[in-house]
Amino acid sequence: MRITELLSNKVAAQNARVVFPEHEEPRIAQAMEKLARDGLCQPICLGDDTDQYAEVLVKTRGMKEGIARRLVTKPLYRAAAMVAAGEADAMVAGAVAPSRRVIEAASMAIGLADGVSVPSSFFLMLFPDERALIFADCAVNVAPDADVLTSIARSSHATGQALLGEARVALLSFSTMNSGAGDSVDVVRQVAERTGFLGPVQGDAALIPEIAQRKGAGAGDANVLIFPSLDAGNIAYKLAVALGDAQALGPILQGFRKPVCDLSRGATVDDIVDATVVTLALS
Repeated sequence: MRITELLSNKVAAQNARVVFPEHEEPRIAQAMEKLARDGLCQPICLGDDTDQYAEVLVKTRGMKEGIARRLVTKPLYRAAAMVAAGEADAMVAGAVAPSRRVIEAASMAIGLADGVSVPSSFFLMLFPDERALIFADCAVNVAPDADVLTSIARSSHATGQALLGEARVALLSFSTMNSGAGDSVDVVRQVAERTGFLGPVQGDAALIPEIAQRKGAGAGDANVLIFPSLDAGNIAYKLAVALGDAQALGPILQGFRKPVCDLSRGATVDDIVDATVVTLALS
């Protein structure tokens, strides 16, 4: 059974409420209909109780009342406030809005989970041979230092456990173990020391057992790949799609108190449905 089927079965049992602040966009509207028809969740539109949503932001996020009232007039913030208020279990946006706006709304209204210092993102990469890998961070943090990369790695480990059942994390670099040197290698090595995850390790050694054995770099069976920069992660996932015929579900945000999905603006209806399922499977 493909992982999307497994995750669909899991989330269907939750009967979760998902708010779509861009519900008037045709692709979103069609995806909402399909999600409801297939019994995967309860898609909902924006609520009207702005007074309640503002009160929630004041109480849970410490905002001034005037600021909270202004924010909940904006669709993304109102949707995030609905999640904070318990009227929705997750938020899916980004088909129209840029990533930074989705992240701002989630950060201010929902907030980060305990122990998480920065939000990050991942793609669930589905390959024709039915392999499923987590790629992170491919959409949010441009040039993470050791602290930020550590947060990304730990959040991605939790994501891998939730989606794949087991998270085998590899901290990628142009260097495997001690074969190379440079500032980026030093950052990855610091993260490996802090977390105990495999790294620094080159991509082939992370994924191919024979090469891993030859280079003394673990088992070569990683399923969660942490990239040292946004350049590396974004280029890698797009090449996997273009040359490897992979399906990229996301970017899905991680590190928030409640599930949030930041869709690609080029997402198809099926992509939106699948990304919603993946987002709900994190809870």
